[in-house]
Amino acid sequence: MSLPLASGVSYERYWVLREQSDDRLEYIDGAVYMTPSPSVRHQLISSRLHFPFSLFFRGKPCDVLAAPLDVELVDEQTGARHVVVPDLTVIYGEKGLDGAKYIGVPPLIVEILSPSNQAHDLVTKFNLYMACGVHEYRIVNPMKQAVTVYVLNKERLYEQADVQVKTGTVRSMYFPGFAIDMAELFH
Repeated sequence: MSLPLASGVSYERYWVLREQSDDRLEYIDGAVYMTPSPSVRHQLISSRLHFPFSLFFRGKPCDVLAAPLDVELVDEQTGARHVVVPDLTVIYGEKGLDGAKYIGVPPLIVEILSPSNQAHDLVTKFNLYMACGVHEYRIVNPMKQAVTVYVLNKERLYEQADVQVKTGTVRSMYFPGFAIDMAELFH
């Protein structure tokens, strides 16, 4: 389970800590989390996802960026700022890029679970992405060879839109026409 390294940290203090560390750090609700180094399996899955996303968005106003990339989200309800390092982030153009991070709410984020960070991705980040308005959140579970897709509904709550285990095709609800073949992802 991913536990915070520090709690009650200001946004400004987080950036001081971030600049002093070589670790991948995230900042959520005043807590600083260290994200684990990805395994080889994790990286293979990330690569297998990145390629079809890149092909799909070629010539379109979107890009897909892979970790490590700091993404600064602002909770519209509270105004709180958070910094996460998603495995894959789909953005509209380069408007929110400032050279060091992306500032804004991506329409789609993918997280690939690791045994040590499942609760962080399934609970902490799930609730954060929902609160900040990420339209589509995909959770890839290499241990179960499963992909679960959540989409914001009209009440701004996530609904499970799709789940595939080992076989089948995972389609995007937000980007019609985009699909991933499970056999290609987990071969």
